[in-house]
Amino acid sequence: MDRPTPRLPVFLNLAQIRFPIGAIASIAHRVAGVLLFIALPVVALMLDASLRTEAGFVAVRDLLSSPFWIATAAVLLWALVHHVLAGVRHLLMDVGVGSELVRARASARLVLVAAPALTLLFLVWGLT
Repeated sequence: MDRPTPRLPVFLNLAQIRFPIGAIASIAHRVAGVLLFIALPVVALMLDASLRTEAGFVAVRDLLSSPFWIATAAVLLWALVHHVLAGVRHLLMDVGVGSELVRARASARLVLVAAPALTLLFLVWGLT
């Protein structure tokens, strides 16, 4: 009786895999959620410090005016905008709106383009 030859493990190069646009939007949605979860305590503490005293407000304002914190705020703003847009996309798909493949791909592209665009718009509006 012949035994089947065992299959050897295959090297899976993740850098060469082309993810579908829906997967990219979904992974970015999860990354944005993790960033927001991690940032929430820091943002809450900064809000608390800024509301306690005038000196606390000035300290937080000065801290947030540095280029590093402006860039950090931009990333968190992107995370918030992307997470909201992708979340609405997922909720609509859950009830059957836009769940067809063509529309799902289009909505994923829309989220991936609209989130950075809205982030830049909010940043320009907020920094002027």
